[in-house]
Amino acid sequence: MSRSRRPSENGPARLPRLAPARLAALQERLLDWYAANRRDLPWRHTTDPYAILVSEVMLQQTQVPRVVVRYPQFLSRFPTLASVAEATLADVLAAWLGLGYNNRALRLKRCAEALPDGRLPTDLDALRALPGIGPYTARAVLVFAHNADLAAVDANVRRVLTSALALPHDLSPAALQVVADAALPRGRSRDWHNALMDYGSLVLTSHSTGIAPRTRQTPFAGSLRQRRARLLRALVERGPLPRAGIAATLGLSPADCDEAIASLVRDGLALADDATVTVRDG
Repeated sequence: MSRSRRPSENGPARLPRLAPARLAALQERLLDWYAANRRDLPWRHTTDPYAILVSEVMLQQTQVPRVVVRYPQFLSRFPTLASVAEATLADVLAAWLGLGYNNRALRLKRCAEALPDGRLPTDLDALRALPGIGPYTARAVLVFAHNADLAAVDANVRRVLTSALALPHDLSPAALQVVADAALPRGRSRDWHNALMDYGSLVLTSHSTGIAPRTRQTPFAGSLRQRRARLLRALVERGPLPRAGIAATLGLSPADCDEAIASLVRDGLALADDATVTVRDG
């Protein structure tokens, strides 16, 4: 007789059966908790799809307190998709500096440029087809702007559903999406997702549950990301820089400086030749 295989030897663990009564109890518990404990966050005061998109892009890999400060500042400078499309990349980056992962600002601009009427589509597939909008962001825009009956799974949602429903920690993204779809209370998608996110941020944290994120950020200090950020800030604040003097200006070794320049050029954020480095024009 062959030995039975453990889940780790046979791929991700299988999805357990989810009883409707169990899902209904979870919905009631979390929505009641949310009614009493909801966070007052600025993007929860709007259903403007563009403003929701900005919040979702900013919240990718950036802590909520930092976004709370920068979100209204960015919207004040760029109140519409059309204003982002019409601005220079340097202007958009100037409003983004300090949030990190500056490629997000470039992707937001590319998305705005792809919409000549300045309006985000309300269809999931059409949103997914836009530059820089992934499956989670597309669903989140429809959920928070339109209360669409869709399930959007981010790290907090994954952690809450995994812990509250005793799911295997190695459940695949596709299987977890099936769970999220089943758990969704129809007609209350916006409240449900806000509840999941607040509960995951305040109660079922990574520390309290032992459920680690699927991916972890590498340390920033001393990294290529840090060197890129320093170089990009200098380009945005000072304009084009002579290539020969950048390393000394930023206190970098020539090799580290060249690596940062090449990385920004590769990602479409900068242009460089033998003499000058500058922020890309458009």
